[in-house]
Amino acid sequence: MEQKCSLCPRKCNIDRTVHKGFCGETDKVRLARAALHFFEEPSISGTVGSGAVFFSGCNLKCVFCQNINISRENTGKEVSIERLSDIFIELQEQNAANINLVTPSHYVLQIKQALLSAKEKGLRIPVLYNSSAYELPETLALLEGLVDIYLPDLKYSDDSMAVKYSDAPGYSDHAKKAIAEMFRQTGPNKFDENGMMTKGVIVRHLLMPLGVNNAKAAVSYLYETYGDDIYISLMNQYTPMEDSEILKTAGEKYPELMRKVTKREYERLLDYVLSLGIKNAYFQEGKTASESFIPDFDLTGV
Repeated sequence: MEQKCSLCPRKCNIDRTVHKGFCGETDKVRLARAALHFFEEPSISGTVGSGAVFFSGCNLKCVFCQNINISRENTGKEVSIERLSDIFIELQEQNAANINLVTPSHYVLQIKQALLSAKEKGLRIPVLYNSSAYELPETLALLEGLVDIYLPDLKYSDDSMAVKYSDAPGYSDHAKKAIAEMFRQTGPNKFDENGMMTKGVIVRHLLMPLGVNNAKAAVSYLYETYGDDIYISLMNQYTPMEDSEILKTAGEKYPELMRKVTKREYERLLDYVLSLGIKNAYFQEGKTASESFIPDFDLTGV
């Protein structure tokens, strides 16, 4: 494994065989959960569920993080690369629609080895890379031919928000370059006869309180750049994690984060999307702002 880690835009240059990087992890893979997940987009979860593998650690420090117990609070179990490849096969045997690598950026080298091993063992379902898009194109290029579907966020078009909420300078530029590399690898979206995605890119944007203008700029960029060759997934499920000490502290500084997105805010964003003529988009309906979307990180399947 590469000793001086420069896998993501942080470029910590830390020897992760000895120390933890900004992501909070060494070079040893840690997982918090590996199980069927039913709350992704319809073409990802379908009726059988996506085989979600949740990696511990993260290269962002979002003050509103929904999965804070695995991104920062050390939840997870160390697994070998061979065990990781077996987990992929086990999820396939559970009839998972795909292998869904959640927050994988800091483990790309290990994941590549595990995928190569799993394919030798008979892994045949699509592999999905589910990330914040705070990535380097040269790191993503290591996965070419191994990842079929990319599911990145485009969290911010406004870098002041990226710094303020996620401690991620240059996020917008890095994310746009990362998404371009993802699209280069997959090309336009492809689906099977059941409407399940087999190849392509879905870019998510989580609407934040007071974030309509940020969201409009993100959507506009994506449509101007990719048209309907990708899908855009617009989420209204922002949920203040009120029991999080980090958010409580941030709430004193950013009180706007302590509420859910209003119906009117989301409607303004959807009206804008429709006005652009976007055809390939996912919307959320009903009361989705709930902690029910967050699974139990209880080491299931690990």
